[in-house]
Amino acid sequence: MKFIFLTIIKLYWKIIPESNRNSCLFAESCSRYVYRVTKEKGFLVGLKAFYSRYKKCRPGYNIVHNTEDGTTELYLVDGTILRNDEISFELKQNK
Repeated sequence: MKFIFLTIIKLYWKIIPESNRNSCLFAESCSRYVYRVTKEKGFLVGLKAFYSRYKKCRPGYNIVHNTEDGTTELYLVDGTILRNDEISFELKQNK
């Protein structure tokens, strides 16, 4: 199953160009994260990582730019708070 799951992710990368994908909220894109976790820890952990990212990646997030120290925080709908280094570069640039 692990091999099939990793192959599906690779096909996704080949079939859908990066320019046509939705931009990810996270610094490490969801597909790259799930691929890495699956490869390192196995199919079931990878599947849980996919489900977790899928639940968190929803509209309704709130991004807060702190002008005093230049940091950014992203408040997700599920209550998760992403710190500056966890947020995608593109999202931090959209001030």
